[in-house]
Amino acid sequence: MSIYAVPITIVSMLLFFVLFFGIGFILNMLLRMTWIMAIIYPIVVILFVDKVRFSQYFTNTKSAFQDLMVSFANIALLDILILSSGLAGAIVAGITIRILRKRGYQMF
Repeated sequence: MSIYAVPITIVSMLLFFVLFFGIGFILNMLLRMTWIMAIIYPIVVILFVDKVRFSQYFTNTKSAFQDLMVSFANIALLDILILSSGLAGAIVAGITIRILRKRGYQMF
């Protein structure tokens, strides 16, 4: 492990949190579906992790899901931390929208 691995991981975690918080917040405002990004996030993670084309999940289902399980089994700890911070950002966006709506703020 490199000396730069810790700062890069921290910055990546922060970026993923902010990115998915922002996307989740905007989607929640526009679509009025509080947990939409938390529901979509696993699909985004699959697209990040897996090397299989998305169409193969429909045409060659068995091998595509087998490759997906192998890819998930081979994820490094640092990647898990980064991806989980993105999920945390999506969840915090949903919580923030719920609190704002509860307090009377109407967005769009």
